[in-house]
Amino acid sequence: MKSKATLEAAEVDQILATASAHAMANHWVVSIAVCDDGGHLLGLRRLDGAAPISAYICAEKARTSALGRRESRIYEEVINGGRTSFLSAPLLQGMLEGGVPIMIDGHCVGAVGVSGVKSEQDAEIARAGIATLA
Repeated sequence: MKSKATLEAAEVDQILATASAHAMANHWVVSIAVCDDGGHLLGLRRLDGAAPISAYICAEKARTSALGRRESRIYEEVINGGRTSFLSAPLLQGMLEGGVPIMIDGHCVGAVGVSGVKSEQDAEIARAGIATLA
């Protein structure tokens, strides 16, 4: 039987705190979600002033990234490239840039999703949160 790393509450709190600090340092008002490798929500932070819908979008970006084991932007690129049938993929509702998988020793242990600013800024915030684990 194999063993694998898993996210614990302390890591989730650390990711959310670091990602939030990065967003606030840039004056970006966002929502941030962390999920496990099965796409189950472990933590969510909606910064003051963030649009209510951003809390839903960030969670779906995280879920999509975790289930696919890749950045959610990949799906957006596939769809924008003309493969619109991919919109019917089951369980993937956050096919927009801003979801980034958390990879530990080559295995996906979860993902961070961010919503509220430009897509590339959302992804930057997610990566900043993940970097705290290194």
